[in-house]
Amino acid sequence: MGWWPFSRSKTETRIPDVIRRDTRSWLSDLQEMCERNFDSPEDARRQIRQMQIEWRDANSDGDMDDSLFEGLQMRAFRLLKGDDDEFTLWLDNLEFWKPGWRPEGSRYTENS
Repeated sequence: MGWWPFSRSKTETRIPDVIRRDTRSWLSDLQEMCERNFDSPEDARRQIRQMQIEWRDANSDGDMDDSLFEGLQMRAFRLLKGDDDEFTLWLDNLEFWKPGWRPEGSRYTENS
């Protein structure tokens, strides 16, 4: 008696439990953290290093696209490598916080 016309099909489509965060939410988290620590860039740098671990884990788990990961890493590099004045300049640069930002001279910039 294996046949019953009203039974559920065995190929149900499952809705994934994980809701992927988009580019703007990852960027917003980074920007908000930097703005909260604008007067203490060293604290911001420490937190950026912690965020990089979170990004790496999300990327390796498949929750973050490679292009987003690369973009966040490029921003983190700029924020971590400079002195306090450069940190403030990057923080105030509105283009820096837009999705799709690339450093000048990069292969994928709008100007190249």
